Amino acid sequence: MTRFAAPIAEQIWDMKYRLKEGDGAPIDATVEETWRRVARALAAAESDPASWEDRFYAALEDFRFLPAGRITAGAGTDRSVTLFNCFVMGTIPDTMAGIFEALKEAALTMQQGGGIGYDFSTIRPKGARVKGVAADASGPLSFMDVWDAMCRTIVSAGSRRGAMMATMRCDHPDIEEFITAKSDAARLRMFNMSVLITDDFMAAVKADHAWDLVWDGAVVKTVMARALWDRIMRATYDYAEPGVIFIDRINAMNNLAYCETIAATNPCGEQPLPPYGACLLGSVNLARLVSDPFGDDAALDEDALDDLVATAIRMMDNTIDVSRFPLAEQEAEAQDKRRIGLGVTGLADALLMVGLRYGSDAAAAQTEAWMKRIARAAYLASVGIAREKGAFPLFDRDAYLASGSLAHMDDDVRQAIAEHGIRNALLTSVAPTGTISLYAGNVSSGIEPVFAYAYKRKVLQKDGSRTEEEVVDYAVQMWRERMGDAPLPDHFVNAQTLAPLDHVRMQAAAQKWVDSSISKTINVPVDIDFEAFKDVYLQAYETGCKGCTTYRPNEVTGSVLEVSQSDEAPAEEARADDVTDSREIVADAVSGEVIYMSEPLDRPAELEGATYKLKWPDSEHAIYITINDIVTAGQRRPFEIFINSKNMEHFAWTVALTRMISAVFRRGGDVTFVVEELKAVFDPRGGAWMKGKYVPSILAAIGGVIEKHLIAIGFLAGEGLGLKADPQADVVSMKPKVSCTSCGSFDMRMIEGCMTCASCGHSKCG
Repeated sequence: MTRFAAPIAEQIWDMKYRLKEGDGAPIDATVEETWRRVARALAAAESDPASWEDRFYAALEDFRFLPAGRITAGAGTDRSVTLFNCFVMGTIPDTMAGIFEALKEAALTMQQGGGIGYDFSTIRPKGARVKGVAADASGPLSFMDVWDAMCRTIVSAGSRRGAMMATMRCDHPDIEEFITAKSDAARLRMFNMSVLITDDFMAAVKADHAWDLVWDGAVVKTVMARALWDRIMRATYDYAEPGVIFIDRINAMNNLAYCETIAATNPCGEQPLPPYGACLLGSVNLARLVSDPFGDDAALDEDALDDLVATAIRMMDNTIDVSRFPLAEQEAEAQDKRRIGLGVTGLADALLMVGLRYGSDAAAAQTEAWMKRIARAAYLASVGIAREKGAFPLFDRDAYLASGSLAHMDDDVRQAIAEHGIRNALLTSVAPTGTISLYAGNVSSGIEPVFAYAYKRKVLQKDGSRTEEEVVDYAVQMWRERMGDAPLPDHFVNAQTLAPLDHVRMQAAAQKWVDSSISKTINVPVDIDFEAFKDVYLQAYETGCKGCTTYRPNEVTGSVLEVSQSDEAPAEEARADDVTDSREIVADAVSGEVIYMSEPLDRPAELEGATYKLKWPDSEHAIYITINDIVTAGQRRPFEIFINSKNMEHFAWTVALTRMISAVFRRGGDVTFVVEELKAVFDPRGGAWMKGKYVPSILAAIGGVIEKHLIAIGFLAGEGLGLKADPQADVVSMKPKVSCTSCGSFDMRMIEGCMTCASCGHSKCG
């Protein structure tokens, strides 16, 4: 049986990927059974499933190939879930009916857990005349607010995976409002936002020329290009958004430029996609392929890499055929082009093991060589599948081979495509891998540097005692096993000490051989000079990147984690990339330390509590809310909730709320986020006035009752003082200013293009 590298890895598997009955009883007894389930499900698309099942299992074994979490959790479960991570939705029509039809499609997609991307450039600017109704248009930003509210509603209903990307062209008349929209800390929180930057615009910036903002072929306003660029730069410097997407480069380098135009990406940016495009993701774990780590003969086993990539491509191609899709249009798009995104994880660890400093010229050159090897193996594998099963339906040999990204591919690969076609239109992408990297032994995420070499994690046992465990980066653990207590070598570097342009160098090196794009965050220090900050983006453009995302600690979105470091053990107090499930975190009210629960607390035979009567206006029957409490570590805290009503219209959702909220309560932690999430839900039919205060929905009213109870038992200091409203709270030795909307901890940081919680693994990007 596989031995997990750390207890936290096993817990990630147990909570996120292990198949269980509805009551929580395990079906997958071991991680080997999880691998077997996934291998069997993906092999079902083969004419000889049994033989391919064993090959697929061998690829999954030892965490060498890591399908995206959605595949690992959903494949072979017979549950109505999609195995695709994210989607770009259909083009938004510039009509009221079309806009709200697009909103409905977004809601249906997010209901199944898919993140979505939209280009809002197709909606007429604010103030434009609307024919037939003698009115002025409210503009795309107003409709983005509607999308944001929809996403919050679905998240509050329990999905917690809502994530959206909004893009707008740099020549849209409302681009200035788009750029500054998130200066309001309360607005558009469910969106990542990026400006679509054209080559013409960059040329105008360099020349300091005028730039026209146009709609329907007419110039609405003229600005100076450099001034507009500086506004984009100032916004992302001050509050980390918007990012930039070099859209002309994306379309020029697209293998499918002959049959599609791209104007948006998935929420984390690694998959530029056409309307109704879907991203299917997986990662090769480079850290597991290094032989003789830290030794004289340390090297990546490239033959093993070739074999693993070939098997992974086949597994991902089969996933297209066994997955469900929220919309028929998404399935048709996936089948017509069979687009997949094979990436890597553990790159930084692999570089450390072979003696290279992440960010150096040598490391960039090695990264480029490894990524070329992966791309070559992936394309040849896809050609092999095409010989057996046929090319993707929209394959056009001459047009495909003329695409920009094929120009630098080796001649033998191009010749193979010319002779046999290719099964998958696009094959490579580097996606966020925080949780699956942790599950694989805390290897470094994607192509990111190691964030922290180690951190301490306290675990609260059921009897109230605490144990402490150390979670160590995979390469650091390998060093310790080989070298004992010897100091880490000079080439060890982490995100805390890496220069911003070193990040750019690594992203550009990888991008040369990635036919889609890369999700990466360039973390910059708070005191970086504004001109130096702008240079990061210019260097990203000049060196061939398809986009750029930075994160600088700021007053609007908060600061990333502050980590304490020492010479012998850098970042010992830091948190990991994507750590535990939200059910585990506990904030100790006395010491302020973050600790974790190993299992849910047992229910005593008797509990004390209170019952509250809630009368919603216009409803014949009242709702009764009972909250029972438990005392742990000397503190009274909520343990379970019961929501009942004679109104049968409410039966399903009151039962669902009872079960979900009780499950959160029983796992412990600072659960005040439940209050804040419920209070944020609005009813599109309208709320009600209760005791002189407007309440936006019946769910918000229930949130108010829970808040009242938490105040009464001393778990909450006062109304509105839950975690979301208390951004200055101190947890452990870190002083971030952002709390996680999933678990309430203050362990948020920007990684691989989106805000990610280091305590529970929750990510805006799904």
